[in-house]
Amino acid sequence: MAGRLDVPTASEPLRRFLQVARGAGLRVSAAEGIDAARALDVIGYGDRAALKDTLGLVLAKTPDEKALYHEAFELYFKHEAFSAEAAGDDGAAAGTADQGQKGGTALGQLLTSDNRAGLAAAMEAAAREAGVENIRFFTQKNLYTRRILMTMGLRAVEEEIEALRRDETAPGLERAALLENRVARLREAVRDLVERNMLLFAKGENEQYREELLKSARLSNIDRRDMERMRVLVRQMAKKLAARYAKTRRRRLRGQLDVRRTLRKNMGWGGVPFITVWKQKRIEKPRVMVLCDVSGSVAAMSQFLLMFLYALNEALSDIRSFAYSGSLIEVSEILEKEPVEQAIEKILEAIGFGSSNYGNAFADFEDGWMKFVTNKTTLIILGDARGNNNDPRTEILARLSQRSKRIIWLNPEYPTMWGTGDSDMRRYAPFCNLLMECSTLRHVERAISGILEST
Repeated sequence: MAGRLDVPTASEPLRRFLQVARGAGLRVSAAEGIDAARALDVIGYGDRAALKDTLGLVLAKTPDEKALYHEAFELYFKHEAFSAEAAGDDGAAAGTADQGQKGGTALGQLLTSDNRAGLAAAMEAAAREAGVENIRFFTQKNLYTRRILMTMGLRAVEEEIEALRRDETAPGLERAALLENRVARLREAVRDLVERNMLLFAKGENEQYREELLKSARLSNIDRRDMERMRVLVRQMAKKLAARYAKTRRRRLRGQLDVRRTLRKNMGWGGVPFITVWKQKRIEKPRVMVLCDVSGSVAAMSQFLLMFLYALNEALSDIRSFAYSGSLIEVSEILEKEPVEQAIEKILEAIGFGSSNYGNAFADFEDGWMKFVTNKTTLIILGDARGNNNDPRTEILARLSQRSKRIIWLNPEYPTMWGTGDSDMRRYAPFCNLLMECSTLRHVERAISGILEST
């Protein structure tokens, strides 16, 4: 028919992105949505930079809109390690997704072959079928995680694992162990996917709900627009911990009644104890040295720990902070003299985002600052322990363990990832007094609270 308007149909990822963009504050009209779909038909998803620039030209006009668009795009099209290989033709991805959901056998094959592109595509398709974009509350996280896994065919894989266990043959037991490990990784990846969708689609009408969401979300998933809110939460939590510690300290200083000094104080009243004098003992604040990995993989987590320690400065004495990636420097003076945001930015500019080399960093610390470590020093190490297959220098950590009061290692990775690939976490573990997963603000609060309460 002459004059007929050919309106392209928006793909599912674009439809969901437009929903996210509107939720972020962008005013996207129906005409702009049609233009975006037409542009997508031309450029596709293969070139991420071209995709971002093209959609930006269509959807964002003013500087404020461009800023909102940038944040929404980066969060929605974020590339995680699990799905890094999933970029490709939409039809091929959809076909792989269908294959991944046919049953436990197909999913088991994807897991066994470690087909991350296929798993990522199957995971996205199962998430759409489970309606994950309807998630609104943090308490729904486990529900949607289980729904997605069941849609992908997890139950059949679990039955397959049970059958292999009952078979009791060496190849069967080996395959069962492999599948159990891969299922654990898949469960973590699905949990991250659900969490990202929660951050994308949950509107957060209630301020308290939004704060609880941010406190419990993995710091690597926090959107840039929530950074200022996170800084406020960090200050509030630090102030609360500092106040709690101060009350404990005053109660301890009260101590026991000093009978001799009480009688002397009340000689004017014939020894009647109108005025009591209590025994006092000095309670030392904990001496803390913090070594923060600021390489690309954990830089976001390091910012929050440094921010938290900065806010706790009045509660903790003798804090000395260090940052490292390939080498290590002290950053205490920067944190003391600069506003916290500028200080962290300066630290990251100086040494951040490089490749981790834990052996070199520990050697630098031993050469320059080992002499300051005493039996009253608590040493906190933040890092994923992934040294890119360099010498881990575990003997240095052993010497630090002998000299210090304790070593606390905060690792932002899931515990199931410790010791896999180039992770040296299992080699360092024997020399640490405490190992903790530390990927959320709640984890940071619990770690610092433990330091204060045990002093």
